[in-house]
Amino acid sequence: MSNSYPILHLDIISDFICPWCFIGKRKLDRALGNVSGFQINLAWRPFRLDPTIADEGEDRKEYLTRKFGAPKSKKFASTVQDAAAGTDIQFAFDKITRTPNTLNAHRLVRWSGEYGLQHAIADDLFSAYFEHGKDIGDVNTLIEIGVKYAMDETVLRAKFASNEDVSETRQLDAQARGAGVTGVPAFLMGGKFLLVGAQEPEYLNQIFSKAVVKLANPGHSADTPGA
Repeated sequence: MSNSYPILHLDIISDFICPWCFIGKRKLDRALGNVSGFQINLAWRPFRLDPTIADEGEDRKEYLTRKFGAPKSKKFASTVQDAAAGTDIQFAFDKITRTPNTLNAHRLVRWSGEYGLQHAIADDLFSAYFEHGKDIGDVNTLIEIGVKYAMDETVLRAKFASNEDVSETRQLDAQARGAGVTGVPAFLMGGKFLLVGAQEPEYLNQIFSKAVVKLANPGHSADTPGA
């Protein structure tokens, strides 16, 4: 694309144990393939569905029972599978034995931004958890994913062993909640327009186009994105 095209900054606010976020990411990928007349600059921002989960994670069945009562997992799984049609996601809920604390997963994505890897690593985190049942709260799992993209293993181990970006990640989570984000995925366009939910690619393209116009011409009469 020509550098003269406008750039839309898109913050993706999500959590890696949210199936709707995985679906939303894959639908966003399809939308990104049809962007025309402008460019999109992506950044992933943290949102933890449950910040109270123990640092080491929790047994999934025990967690679901404590959090929601007797879980209606079959109905839930069916609903998610239906929503994932066309995304090539192979949800394998039966493989998931742990509900992880995702603080460290968000730290990994934060660090990967230096290398332009956030979008790819986010997809791998979703896939590791939902399709392969891996514990993405486990540092070794996270390092394995980072190393796959040529991130340095020694550096990653040192970072995880430290408190680097722990408070910053928590602050960004809190900022999202303070801005009114109560559910994810959420897409923040140009720091002004917020769209919530796993949206269809065609709708995303329409909203992104409207956002570009509104951000470039604040007085423009076009419908407000997301309205």
